[in-house]
Amino acid sequence: MDSLTHTVIGACIGDAVAGKKMGKKAMLWGALANNLPDIDVVTSLWMSQADSLLAHRGFTHSILFAVLATPLLSWFFHRRFIRHNIPFNDWLLLFGSNLFIHIGIDAFTAYGTAWFEPFSHDRVSMNLIFVADLLYTLPFLLVAIILMAISKHHPRRVFWQRFAILLNLIYVGFALRNKIDVDQAARDAFKSQRITTVDYFTTPTPLNNFLWYIVGKTDEGYYLGYRSILDECEVSPMHYVSRNDSLLIPYRDLHEVKQLIRFSEGFYSLSSMDSTVVLNDLRFGQTGGWYKPDAPFVFRYALSENANNDLVIQRGRMEAGSSEAIRQLLKRISGCPTVQ
Repeated sequence: MDSLTHTVIGACIGDAVAGKKMGKKAMLWGALANNLPDIDVVTSLWMSQADSLLAHRGFTHSILFAVLATPLLSWFFHRRFIRHNIPFNDWLLLFGSNLFIHIGIDAFTAYGTAWFEPFSHDRVSMNLIFVADLLYTLPFLLVAIILMAISKHHPRRVFWQRFAILLNLIYVGFALRNKIDVDQAARDAFKSQRITTVDYFTTPTPLNNFLWYIVGKTDEGYYLGYRSILDECEVSPMHYVSRNDSLLIPYRDLHEVKQLIRFSEGFYSLSSMDSTVVLNDLRFGQTGGWYKPDAPFVFRYALSENANNDLVIQRGRMEAGSSEAIRQLLKRISGCPTVQ
């Protein structure tokens, strides 16, 4: 999830588990603890782009890291702030709950979270919630603001803590129900459109859980589609994208390209743009694909060689959502697309 979401969730957790003894500082410590696993972003300072993609949500997002870091951090902070008479167990609960909740909610997204590092490189991706979802974050943000504003002895603090947790559980349940329905709609669409898939996935589109992105993988390429939970029609005819593996031949043995393919979990395609080969990661969708079937993919990498014949990987820019893209997103969420 995004940093804002981790910050406000951590603040609410900190207040719930240690607010009575630490006061409002518990919110600060909770926010910091919940963001701690994302310290792995510093690897981009010395790693290649492809390696840093896999390093993020790697070991610092593993169960082993949470198990080891929780008592170590708790011991350090207990000793460092011993004069405040905060029991070791309170620090243990604060750090443990935040670290495990961080790696738990990150697994809701499509990015992939390496729970089992260093024993396995497999990543957990539930594809339940987009990496930034306003409706998921907003209740925690509002509750965090309220908890900061009221006294630590206010009788309604417990109510607001429970309110945030309840809304979170309701929204996760809502997302799970949506995914079950969209998965069934996707399977029905593959059958009715006579598409034979070897694998498929569904995942929410940016900032919401109402419109979902469908990718069906075949031997030679992919079928892409969209499904709103408000649709009363079948999934529209899907857009085909060829994998174009032949474009990969000059690069397939290069370490960075292998890492990009591993990061994509096998859902990649190749295209040619201005004589440059572009590797697309299909898992994160398109920039406006709900109204432009041939829209560029959000995660795409231009492969080229420099003067020394070394591979240069340049990540494509993520276009900001235009007013038209947002308007079309809201329109598509509202129900089945109009047949032209």
